[in-house]
Amino acid sequence: MNRQQEPLPNRRDFISAAAGLAAGGTLWGWLPSSGHSMEVPLQRTTPRARRVIWLFQSGGPSQIDLFDPKPLLQQRHGEQLPASIRMGQRLTAMSGNQSSLPLVASPFQFAAHGECGSQFSELLPHTAAIADKLCIVRSLHTQAINHDPAITFVQTGSEIAGRPSIGAWLSYGLGAGNPNLPASIAMVTQNKGGQPLYSRLWGAGFLPSEHQGIQFRSGKDPVLFLKDPDGLSRSMRRKMLDALLRLHDLQDPQSRPQSAAANDRNELAWRMQTSVPEVADLSDEPDEIFEMYGKDSRTPGTYAANCILARRLAERGVRFTQLFHQGWDQHGNLPGAIRTQCRETDQASAALVLDLERRGLLDDTLVIWGGEFGRTSYCQGKLTPQGFGRDHHPRCFSMWMAGGGVKAGLTYGSTDDIGYNITENPMDVHDLQATILHLLGLDHEKLTYKHLGRRFRLTDVHGQVIEPLLA
Repeated sequence: MNRQQEPLPNRRDFISAAAGLAAGGTLWGWLPSSGHSMEVPLQRTTPRARRVIWLFQSGGPSQIDLFDPKPLLQQRHGEQLPASIRMGQRLTAMSGNQSSLPLVASPFQFAAHGECGSQFSELLPHTAAIADKLCIVRSLHTQAINHDPAITFVQTGSEIAGRPSIGAWLSYGLGAGNPNLPASIAMVTQNKGGQPLYSRLWGAGFLPSEHQGIQFRSGKDPVLFLKDPDGLSRSMRRKMLDALLRLHDLQDPQSRPQSAAANDRNELAWRMQTSVPEVADLSDEPDEIFEMYGKDSRTPGTYAANCILARRLAERGVRFTQLFHQGWDQHGNLPGAIRTQCRETDQASAALVLDLERRGLLDDTLVIWGGEFGRTSYCQGKLTPQGFGRDHHPRCFSMWMAGGGVKAGLTYGSTDDIGYNITENPMDVHDLQATILHLLGLDHEKLTYKHLGRRFRLTDVHGQVIEPLLA
């Protein structure tokens, strides 16, 4: 059931109606989009989550060294990848020309944790300590084999750039959870090398521009171009916006939808000038919080500090917050590099889950941890006693989720004895996206937008909700 475009209310009617809505209500979603028909569906299921925090580990974390132990690799370390396992599957150009593809065991110890008995690497002691709160998926797979199409696929449902991001789809389908903040916010850990990240990963694509995600940055100005120019007072700025509104009221009716959308964005920016500095200022956090998230959390722009900020945004109702942490692309020196990555992310990731829980927010906040694909069980380059690397592996990889209606203490899916192929309960990226939308009360087959004569959706023509993951 779709809602078609309705006549836009005038400013007085809008303000009057907005005043009657509860604080934190979906004001943004109440307005029809500029110059486009609204096709936002009614919610088909009872939402289990109200918001999402996605801790995106850019580069492809090695599931074999973190979540999916393979004892057989210890016995077959150095042996060639069997042709019966590979079955002619394509390899990347980075290892496809290797004359030798030796299997390589993880140098890290695994142990069972919690009442659920989930297995975790020694690299993740803090995450392992919350094992009973996590739902681990070991059987994810993707069709993309290189970073750019793979991360684009996870974020937008297509390997080709130009589609709306998942955050934009949620903004379109549900509206903003707080009228004073964007519905979708992205943060990138500062001073991290690795595969490049692009604003299109949190962009609106062909959806109306008000659904565009906003990047928060560390420093004095968390959002670019939000601050008024020097010499322009806040009262002067208010007068300018009011004058612009009056001018738009005089426009031809056919032009008013576009003008109303521009006014809406200007008003949001006006409100954000107060709300963004307040939420981004961590100075009111007690010492125990910084200790909980780790020493890095006192430094703005670090992954740990961004985790605290993600919790603050969740408290204020922001619909979709995504943290991008680069550096997991470990084609060489994996043992040393993955230690660094886990040291930067393990404590803060677990602290975020615990912090949300103790504030009563975990039940309706879906937390996701994972990257765009996994790593190979064979070595890229030369296998030496000092180190090794692992290539991209789209055939199977792991993620974990917590809160937001997923089943805690569950390990879902399995891979073969050397971690190359899925053997039970495969789950592709579109299934993941469909399940996320379902947890938020949206039917992924009904959340559509007509563009260039076709109704598009996040999951394209694929995807199914993975029911065993639901609590």
